[in-house]
Amino acid sequence: MATPEFIRRIRATAGHQLLYLPGVSAVVFDDEGRVLLGRRADTGRWSIIGGIPEPGEQPAAAARREVEEETAVLCVAERVVCVQALEEPVTFPNGDVCQFMDVCFRCRAVGGEARVNDDESLEVGWFGMDALPALEEFVVTRIKQAAGDGPTWFEGIDPV
Repeated sequence: MATPEFIRRIRATAGHQLLYLPGVSAVVFDDEGRVLLGRRADTGRWSIIGGIPEPGEQPAAAARREVEEETAVLCVAERVVCVQALEEPVTFPNGDVCQFMDVCFRCRAVGGEARVNDDESLEVGWFGMDALPALEEFVVTRIKQAAGDGPTWFEGIDPV
């Protein structure tokens, strides 16, 4: 994940200590029901597309921007899938530690051709739901939530 300029300014004084940051992720489906994934340059693992909103940027707009920047796919956000504080902090190769509050969106592709579009991805591709590569559990959960028609999921809130 490329570090936004506003985070670099914070890191100049905060160092590598834990920062709690907003994050967005997007489960993007095409007309064939395939999901868009990128193999991340920082971990080498396949994942849904995500990133950090810029100050003042709306979460859905940030998700749409991240998808286009990383994959050249144009999409529209259809609904919020879940809102979740990720349990574990992430330590990046440079030593920066972050913990994210993720807002995940179900999105629909409306244009563009999937390709590596920046230095954050090693590969980009469309995958059938029955042919997903190895994924971290939280990614699988988000894809399943986005594929269903259930309500937005919030951890710690029991259904009434």
